[in-house]
Amino acid sequence: MQKLQIESYVRMREGARVLEKDSCGEKVLLLNDGTILKLFRLKHFFSSAVLYPYAKRFADNIKNLQRLDVACPSLINTYKIPSIKRDAVHYHPLPGVTLRQLRRQADESPANLFDQLGRFLAHLHEKGIFFRSIHLGNIVLTPEGRLGLIDIADLKCQTKPLGPYKSQRNFKHMLRDEDDRTWIESRVHGDFFSAYYQERARQRT
Repeated sequence: MQKLQIESYVRMREGARVLEKDSCGEKVLLLNDGTILKLFRLKHFFSSAVLYPYAKRFADNIKNLQRLDVACPSLINTYKIPSIKRDAVHYHPLPGVTLRQLRRQADESPANLFDQLGRFLAHLHEKGIFFRSIHLGNIVLTPEGRLGLIDIADLKCQTKPLGPYKSQRNFKHMLRDEDDRTWIESRVHGDFFSAYYQERARQRT
């Protein structure tokens, strides 16, 4: 991780649009060149993030997803910014629209979107990708018609397919939002559940 001095940080964020913030300050910045700077603070001194910073995890997850041919943001650099007590990851965003955005304009969704989503989740699980906080707001449909992932700091890759326990945890998290669940269960754009199980079975034959 590169150390970023306050002068360089101020120049980098000049004119940036704040996309996300909380009571502790800015979290996600859209920079003038269209790239994203995501800031992480250390919440607890006795934390695994001391040894393995979230910005580094985010960067490593980009590399792992690219290796597994899963669409995701494109890494530029990672930084330590001591003056504001933050780490940061700088990246090109994944072009496209989130599925939650599509849900809110459902007439523009592809007819087979839920079938595609089921196969996509099955692919992730068979590749050993456990995205603990997966939901329709961090799954993107790209202009090329692929599904991909964003906001991937808490994603983990293991060497074998996910077992039933982690798979079910992912299902529950993705369907936790009532509006998301109602939309998927409507089957208006295909059968998510059937596509998921068929794809997992196909990949195991």
